[in-house]
Order: sequence, then structure tokens, then C-alpha cells
Amino acid sequence: MSDALKHECGIAMVRLLKPLEYYKEKYGTAFYGVNKMYLMMEKQHNRGQDGAGFASIKLDVDPGERYISRVRSNKSQPIQDIFAQINGRINEEFERHPEYKNDVAAQKKNIPYIGELLLGHVRYGTFGINSVENVHPFLRQNNWMHRNLIIAGNFNMTNTTEQFNNLIKLGMHPKEKADTITVMEKIGHFLDEGVRKLYKKSKKAGLNKMEASPFIAENLKIEKILKKSARDWDGGYAMAGMLGHGDGFVLRDPAGIRPAYYYKDDEVIVVASERPAIQTVFNVSFEDIKEVEPGHAIILKKDGSFSEKKILEPLERKSCSFERIYFSRGSDAEIYEERKELGRLVMPKVLKEINHDTENTVFSFIPNTAETSFYGMLDAAQNELNKQKNEAILEEEGNLTTERLQQIQQHKIRTEKIAIKDVKLRTFITEDSSRDDLVAHVYDVTYGVVKPTDNLVIIDDSIVRGTTLKKSILKMLDRLNPKQIVVVSSAPQIRYPDCYGIDMARLEGLVAFQAALALHKERGTYDVVEEIYHKCKAQLDTEDKDVVNHVKDLYAPFSDQEVSDKIAEIISDENINADVKLIFQSVDDLHKACPKNLGDWYFTGNYPTNGGKRVVNKAYVHFYEGNPERAY
Repeated sequence: MSDALKHECGIAMVRLLKPLEYYKEKYGTAFYGVNKMYLMMEKQHNRGQDGAGFASIKLDVDPGERYISRVRSNKSQPIQDIFAQINGRINEEFERHPEYKNDVAAQKKNIPYIGELLLGHVRYGTFGINSVENVHPFLRQNNWMHRNLIIAGNFNMTNTTEQFNNLIKLGMHPKEKADTITVMEKIGHFLDEGVRKLYKKSKKAGLNKMEASPFIAENLKIEKILKKSARDWDGGYAMAGMLGHGDGFVLRDPAGIRPAYYYKDDEVIVVASERPAIQTVFNVSFEDIKEVEPGHAIILKKDGSFSEKKILEPLERKSCSFERIYFSRGSDAEIYEERKELGRLVMPKVLKEINHDTENTVFSFIPNTAETSFYGMLDAAQNELNKQKNEAILEEEGNLTTERLQQIQQHKIRTEKIAIKDVKLRTFITEDSSRDDLVAHVYDVTYGVVKPTDNLVIIDDSIVRGTTLKKSILKMLDRLNPKQIVVVSSAPQIRYPDCYGIDMARLEGLVAFQAALALHKERGTYDVVEEIYHKCKAQLDTEDKDVVNHVKDLYAPFSDQEVSDKIAEIISDENINADVKLIFQSVDDLHKACPKNLGDWYFTGNYPTNGGKRVVNKAYVHFYEGNPERAY
């Protein structure tokens, strides 16, 4: 993507099912779980580079021994930083106590971070201060082992204010209004309630206070706690948690907006945001990894038992298609094929735009995530070329010479690596004129491969704000002097804000929204902008279930092509000599390419939860009133 976005976070949970001595004997180290967690987090670093955190729990420790360890970082390379801290502490203990090296019991007792239940998180901060205090996992401490709660997640809630107010009604005094805090305190409230009830039950059964602890651990119903906690949540989430005594869980939202996968064998249970992370780190097949069902939770009990329980009634499945197009790791077998299919499906529009002139067209892509879609586009281009060759041969049948046949067969699809991203270049000056000049040089181009008679077709995975295209890429491409530049987006037009994880909170930042406003101005229908404002404003106090997305009315008078043409005008500098055309994927073809991930609200305005409709109307009100605040 040419426009940088902050987006999904990544989670990883590992539960070792054997004693630590087993891993020492089989794999040579009792730190097997820590090592696997490092790899799991590294294999998901694409999901978060603002911060990283790790927490572990030791099972069955004696009173007075530390059983929870946590480390977090917001350094420039946070994963490496936290594991450098972990390794430093381990090595320090081994230097002071060489006798620990072959004594697993001593390691578990005296060295932090080693444990049987581990949780990792990589963070992309969608908004707010990027301080270490904002980095997951979050910890809610208590002297009762069962009431210690550790939470990490990939989520955004649309009704954080409502959740915050509900906590106050419960008599609590939350320290922050952030959705992570409200979620953790809500789970914590019902965890406390569950522990209290079990304690009373243990007393009635004649157990003393020490005997009550194992009774509580065995009988605590995580499923019940999650049902009470999540019943009024609205958002997209994959929420992971650990309790101090050793229970763990991962809960997925009922629309399946955010992803979660798991794998289980007799040694380990592992849950992650990305399937390839599990495949690679544990060397298991695609078929062995299961998806956490929407509205369900993976529940891991201290005794090692595993279950998947329905917590919330599943909604219509609307898993995020944007993750498939851009954010997720492209090494996933399904995602790789989906991205290729996105390229194949958009190719007919490209061929129409270049009048099927493959001989005078150079195809390329904007690095790095559009590369797979580029391969799919090439597959379709090759099919077109084969068709052209067959037609040429049939036309000249009877008069075809060996030389002419060779000439026809030598025609190839012209592909070049045109755009090159200078990843080391940073726009460190914030003053506008200086910054614009620096942005213009984030990309470089390959000279000498495009002729003045050529079309240059370049595919990007999506176009959100259009800023980098306008300020950098198109200017660079124009230096090659092509006849026409055709920019292809493997995603449809992004018209609406996201409120479930991707940092697209403001309508006016979306170039499709700007194009719709410009079209209304041109056609003398700009009054509709104020009409929509009043409709949206009138709904701000309406119950979420009754809210209608009135922002759709802004786009209703225009065809997709009209909006695309206007976006092309907006992103084209007056100094660009080439004719610039813009092609977007259709929503129907997006659904064909990603049939299991039909969440398309940023393209269609069809939000999967009621809170999304409230957010889009509020975002429009903020736009109209010039309010810089976020809508959620």
C-alpha cells in the first residue's frame, strides 16, 4: 500500500502440556515455550511494530515464589528488545548460579519468564500516545492467584464510552477510558464475582481457606465469565487472557471480524492471529490448524484440558477482507491464492483501458504487498496474449511463414520492476514544504525500460488517501515518459471509515470521499452535503440498532467509474504529462476472490455491527463541523 496505515495487532498464546523437564529432554531446553513465543511474535511482526509484550505464568508454584512475569517495549525494534531483556536476565541467573543449567526445577523456581502458559502481543497503535503503558499485555493484579488477570488483544470497540459508563454503574472507578482498560475491568469484575461465589461454596463444603484455592481453580467457569463480560461489547476482536493460577482463553467476536487460529497436539496448544506463524514455527500442515469460530472462545484449563465454547451467538460472518488484501502474512496458502485472484479479476478492466495492446504495455507493481496480485494479473495477461497469438495464427493460416510464426511467438508480456521503495528514507522534517519534497523521494523508479509509446500499468493493493500516489509515485512514473499511466487497485474504492482496527477514522482523509464532494460541487448538488449532515446529526442519540448509514447518500448519484475518474483527477499533478487512469476492483469480484472474508464495510458502508453505523454517521458530523476528534 502506498499510503501507510496503522492497523491490526497480533496475538500469540502457547500452553505447554508436558512438564518442563520433558522439553529439556526432547528439545534440549526448558525454555522451549519462550523460544517458540519469540518465533511466533517475529512471524507476526507485520501486524505491529509500535510495541511488543510478553507474559508468562508458572503453574503450581509455592507461596512466596513469583509466578507471573511480564515485559513490554515500545523501542524501535520492540520484539528484539523484550527478548534481549529476557535472555539477559536468564544469562545473568546462569552466570550467578551455574548449577541451574541442568536443573529444570531450579530454573522454574528462580528464573523469570520460564513457564507453562505464555502470551505474546505485537502492537500497532491506531491512536493515542505510543507509550509503554499502552503496550499489551495489560495486568490486573491481586493477592488472590485466581484474580490476577492478564489481557492482550487485537481489537477496537465502537462503544467504549458505554462500556466505561457501565463499569461506573457497577461501582467501579476505572483509571482510563481506553477500550483495553474497560474490557479488562469488565472481565475482572465477573472474575472476582465468580471467585467469591466459589469461595463461599467451598466454605459450605467444609473446605478451609488453603483447600479453597485448588477448588476454585478446578471449578472456575471461564465460559460463564466471558458470556457475562462480552454480552454488550460491540466491535471486532480476538481477545486473549490468562489467569494467575493457569487458566487461559482466546475469544473471537461474533462476526468473525478479527482472525484467530489454533493448533493442538499432545505437547502444546497454540493460538495466533496468523495461520502461517503456527505452520512455520511448529512445522505443521495447513489442515492441522483450525480457525476459532466467530463468537466462540478457546478455553484452556489449568489441568491442560481444552475446549471451544460458544460465548456469543454468531452474527453473519463478516471477516475483514482488508486483512486478506493487505495486512495478513502473504505466505498463507489461502491468502496467496486470494491475492492472485484479485489481480486476475481486475485484468479485464485493464485490457479494456489499454485497448488490448499488450505489445506496447509495461506491467509492474508498487512494492511490496501488491506483488502477489501482480502475479495474478500477469496470469490473466498471459491468457490474453495466448488468445492474441492464436487469433493471429488463424488469421494468417495458409500464408504463414516460419519467420512470421516466430515473430508472433516472440511476443511476450513486458514486466519490469518499476517502482522501488527506499525503506531507509524517513520524512523527519514536519514543516510542510520540506516534508512534501521528502515524501516525493520515498520511491524511485527504474529508467530506460519504458518507451514514449507505452502504456504503464502499475498495480497497488489499495488506495486510501492517495497522498503518496500524488506526491511521489505518479511524479516518479511520469519521469519515464509513458503515453499513459494506469494505476490499478486490487481493492475497491475505500469510501467509509473503519472502527474495528484499521486507522481510517476520518472521512475527509479518504480520497473517494473527496471525489464525491468534488462531483457534487461540479454538478450543483452540494446541498446534499448539508442534508446528510442533518440526517446524521439527528441519529446521534438514536439506539444503535435503529441507526441508518446516511453517508451512503453522498455516493448514491454517481457510478463507480465517475468516482474513479474524479480520484484520478485529484491525484494527478498539473505537471504530469502522461494521461492518468485509475482502475478499482469491484466489490463483487472482491467477494469472488475472498469468499470466506466478506467484511466490506469500508467499501460498501455495510457495517457488521450496529456500532459501526453510529460511528460512520458521527464521523460525518465531525467532518461537517470541522471537529478533529475521532468518531470512536
